[in-house]
Amino acid sequence: MNPLLDRRGTVDGAWWPFTRDATAELPSLISAVDQRLGRAVLRVGLYLDAWEHIPRRIPARGRQVRVGWFRSADPYMITLSIAGTAPVTLLVIPPGTTNDTATAALALAAAGTVGLCPADILRPAVPEADMPGRDGSASWENEGGRVTDPAPTDPGRHRLPTKTYIR
Repeated sequence: MNPLLDRRGTVDGAWWPFTRDATAELPSLISAVDQRLGRAVLRVGLYLDAWEHIPRRIPARGRQVRVGWFRSADPYMITLSIAGTAPVTLLVIPPGTTNDTATAALALAAAGTVGLCPADILRPAVPEADMPGRDGSASWENEGGRVTDPAPTDPGRHRLPTKTYIR
């Protein structure tokens, strides 16, 4: 049987980095995955235009991890080739994501994502009926009749530490 058919979803987990600087963020991801799986990450594949400062190699415990970049990959995904096992695919939660949305995406990615694409996982975990503007009944200005935007939030204000969840 094809082991890919046994997978429980589109992704194996999720990662919420602080920045889009691959040189700064990848070492902690590699270390966390090495520790979590008890195996060595050998290669990282990521979407080129979603990251800044992409190195060719990242130093890791006793080795150099190769970094490959692609334009045909999903910008919200990162793939880790692991010694002795199938690759691990992680959803990358954008650094500016609010805590509530990121926490919901991390939990969903760790629980199983059958039939969901990355955009589905990244949506806020709020029923569509509860989201302003989904049914056309959002706040209206008194005379103009246009939808008013909710007050912007500061996504970094109460930021939790970078997190990685893998099933």
